Amino acid sequence: MKDYLVKALAYHGQVRAYAVCATESVKEAQRRHDLWVNASAALGRTMIGTVMLGAMEKGAVKVTVKIEGNGPIGFLVADADGNGNIRGYVQNPKVQLKPNAQGKIDVRGAVGVNGTLTVVKDMGMRDFFTGQVALVSGEIGEDFTYYFTTSEQIPSAVGLGVLVNPDHSILAAGGFVIQMLPDAKEATISRLEENLKTLKPISEMVREGLSPEEILQAILSGGDVQFLSQLPVQFHCSCSKERLRIALLSLGRDELEQILQEEGHAELTCHFCEEKYDFNQEDLKALIQQITSKTDR
Repeated sequence: MKDYLVKALAYHGQVRAYAVCATESVKEAQRRHDLWVNASAALGRTMIGTVMLGAMEKGAVKVTVKIEGNGPIGFLVADADGNGNIRGYVQNPKVQLKPNAQGKIDVRGAVGVNGTLTVVKDMGMRDFFTGQVALVSGEIGEDFTYYFTTSEQIPSAVGLGVLVNPDHSILAAGGFVIQMLPDAKEATISRLEENLKTLKPISEMVREGLSPEEILQAILSGGDVQFLSQLPVQFHCSCSKERLRIALLSLGRDELEQILQEEGHAELTCHFCEEKYDFNQEDLKALIQQITSKTDR
């Protein structure tokens, strides 16, 4: 199944819902960063939550989520846009702990329970929105739930899941967000709570081949689901040699000259995708000349 996301309304407009299959996107992140089991689960959940956050925005808004806990995995970063493009990386990718008490991947142990979840929305035109909440569990799904409820004042239920094979490859990944709109009735809330109690883990539903539409039908059973749109989802990095050239320019002439003399070239690696960009002697000389020309004006 290709990765994609669906948006829907239910219970006669009282509930807004999103569901996504993101197995291939998380697979690509695992491959690029050579993630071990706990890092795969933690970064995968973060990416899934972030791509649904991005889908809630209009236009060219970019959403960046950073989770900083006190666990061995360090920080996690993911960003997404309204077109389903998602990428991410983790500070310490090679983290693998023993299963937790339930026999599942110990995401909480890897992330930690003390820390923050920060959301930055780049609205364009130098307009930013930033929201931050304390981590409440380190399981990431519960932390996104707390963010929606506390920072955006939208009562929500969030499910994020990643199944990882013993060889560290990704078996299944997906998620959902269910949000109560202002006119939601108590009976609707109670019905949803009952549906969620009997719901299989989201990663199991994806592994069994359920589509995002079928996942929402199960969660919103009896809710007269109205599907609004589909959005393709893919791992995509916007890095380029030109962007990294600008980063090198910011180092200044003296540091570039030192790199030229000592190394003869500069190799830069994108944190998000591990793509490497090499700047040879001629590239560095051109950058130094560009800086010199501006200085001499």
